[in-house]
Amino acid sequence: MSCMMSHTRALVASVLFAGSLLASAAQAQTEIKLGHVGEPGSLFEQSAKIFAEKVNAKLGDKAKVVIYGSSQLGGDSDMLKKLKLGTIDLSLPSTVMSSVAPVFGLFEMPYLVKDREHMKRIRDEIVMPVLAPAGEKEGYRILAVWENGFRHITNNRQPIVKPDDLKGIKLRVPQGTWRVKMFQAYGANPSPLAFSEVFVALQTGVMDGQENPLSQIYPARFQEVQKYLSLTGHVYTPAYLTAGRSWSKFSPEIQKALTEAARETEPEVYRIAAQLDDDLLKKLKDAGMQVNEADKDAFIKASAPIYDEFAKEVPDGKALIDRALSLANKS
Repeated sequence: MSCMMSHTRALVASVLFAGSLLASAAQAQTEIKLGHVGEPGSLFEQSAKIFAEKVNAKLGDKAKVVIYGSSQLGGDSDMLKKLKLGTIDLSLPSTVMSSVAPVFGLFEMPYLVKDREHMKRIRDEIVMPVLAPAGEKEGYRILAVWENGFRHITNNRQPIVKPDDLKGIKLRVPQGTWRVKMFQAYGANPSPLAFSEVFVALQTGVMDGQENPLSQIYPARFQEVQKYLSLTGHVYTPAYLTAGRSWSKFSPEIQKALTEAARETEPEVYRIAAQLDDDLLKKLKDAGMQVNEADKDAFIKASAPIYDEFAKEVPDGKALIDRALSLANKS
């Protein structure tokens, strides 16, 4: 009898031990939180999904990237703070990076980036060797340069053809001093506002308009509360897949997988972005928006003071601008 009881105890103990091993294995899988402000269908969401699939395939049950879109983890500024605290692992900031280090304001210069091939050269010769180290000094590690896109203006007052058409228009802009300065120079009344709050601000008339890439405008349904879309293409904004304080807690294997997947995602992001530019313009027209081309020469002329101010205020600002512009026609 005692032999049978001992056998039973041993069996129960082995089952409990196996269960604890399974529980430990489940706990050992690291959840990597990736937050962004993009709505379902946005370029941000599509980019994040491609990246997550790549990482998760590389790491199997060792770690898993979990995506929190639609500002679930806060706006861009909130997520930068959380990256620094280590309460989230990855984020996809864009314009807001100019508040981290002044050199990121380079991408606030109007009409700096000619096209995506130009952007790739800027990424390789300026962003990674100059801007990324500036971000790292502030506690942010840039893993890759993705895209937010070429920005255009929507509003409910009138078509925007020349800068003068913006006079008096209450325009939502993202966090970042240079975008405010730029639209003030054009005559608008710009105000920074979290992306998650923009739809209601447009719907209620708190704001007359906003500016964003088509890949943000359509998924956010701004066409439902905006009448005019003016194709200004005034700024191209990269998006930076960025890690913070929690980076050091990951094993070298996880760090390697995240870095590799981030870089592997870059060409797919550019491909999808180009396709979205065509597809979403048609959808916005079909939704009833009145679309017009802007007089880009007039906007470029009105942008000269912004370039001058950046060159004066930011260390090596003029050299950065000149270097970026020189890469426009390089093969």
